[in-house]
Amino acid sequence: MTSNEALQRFGLPASLQSRAEIRQLLAEEIEREKRGQGGEEMLRTLCVQLFSLGVVEDVLLIWHAKQSSFDAGCGLDVQFLCGAGLSETRMFLARSSTPSAAGALKYLTECDQAGDFDGWTPRSSVEHYRHYFGL
Repeated sequence: MTSNEALQRFGLPASLQSRAEIRQLLAEEIEREKRGQGGEEMLRTLCVQLFSLGVVEDVLLIWHAKQSSFDAGCGLDVQFLCGAGLSETRMFLARSSTPSAAGALKYLTECDQAGDFDGWTPRSSVEHYRHYFGL
């Protein structure tokens, strides 16, 4: 599947009915990225689609995508972690016992303190990426 096919299939914002399939495709793309076979555009597309659903539990899968390679770490927006909103995501990560949650929370906090979320809303990111993808 290509980025354009994913956009046609799931849309942006995506629908909650597609969540399980998007998560599965993202997990597969993360594995490809770790092997150096992934495509950053596909990783970005799936992350923004999952982000657009606003389900706080998806933060850890998106975090794994961001950590799958150096390029992904630089190329995937930190805001993708916060589809449910910044405060909701921070609370979820703080309560999580998953080992990667602490790292994600630390990174998110540092980015927030650096101003990466000044004036930001989940909706503004979705609109930005609708424009980016020409939707």
